[in-house]
Amino acid sequence: MISIKRVSRRLLMTFLFFGALTTTIEVITGVEAKDISNWYGHNHSSAGVQIDDENSKEVENSADTFKFLGLTFKAMNSETVIEAMTSSSVETANRNVSLEDEIGLSKYPTKQVVATGYTAGVESTGKQPGNPSYGITYSGVKVKRDLYSTVAADLDVFPLGTILFIPEYGFGVVADKGGAIKGNRLDLYYETVKDVYNDWGKRQVDVYVIKMGDGKLTEEQLNRLNEDESMQVFRQKYIKNKTKS
Repeated sequence: MISIKRVSRRLLMTFLFFGALTTTIEVITGVEAKDISNWYGHNHSSAGVQIDDENSKEVENSADTFKFLGLTFKAMNSETVIEAMTSSSVETANRNVSLEDEIGLSKYPTKQVVATGYTAGVESTGKQPGNPSYGITYSGVKVKRDLYSTVAADLDVFPLGTILFIPEYGFGVVADKGGAIKGNRLDLYYETVKDVYNDWGKRQVDVYVIKMGDGKLTEEQLNRLNEDESMQVFRQKYIKNKTKS
């Protein structure tokens, strides 16, 4: 009788050990615990060892407990992975990567132009605030300095709606034309004369042709470009820098 109880206890401990082991394997490898249990049970039944009903129930309950704990740990591990992915996404969004590197400019054709700056004011357009057409471009959209800003071009070279990337200025969308803007020339919109002189002036620069326009541009199209979710990190950085200045 004593030896039977001793054997039963040892078997119980053995089953508990293998219950914990199979649960750990399931968490790490995804292998079903029942497959391991079936294999283990088959090998032990072939050895002709018998376990009384009471100990069998204890083993079954213990195995269920370990399986529950294993699933709990598995869920906790999943939450950790999700949290790590979220942290990684935030880190990616805030990493110090330039807009040029992010969009991969090398795949776009370039064109050398002479670029100057202009405003909506009388010094550039002859229009005063209060004029119904003040700040309205040839395309009909309002002038804008944003992630995608309005620029003027020779429409025979860059049709309305053409998207350019101008180094040290950003994206420019052709929305306007000008009497002095002929050939390979651009006029980049700035909000004030001071901004024109401090931030740009007049430069010869290679611009990247992101997309040729189809001869039209609407406020909806321009807003959609500026509100593109994937570009908001760069837009916010621009807004922050603009606020600081």
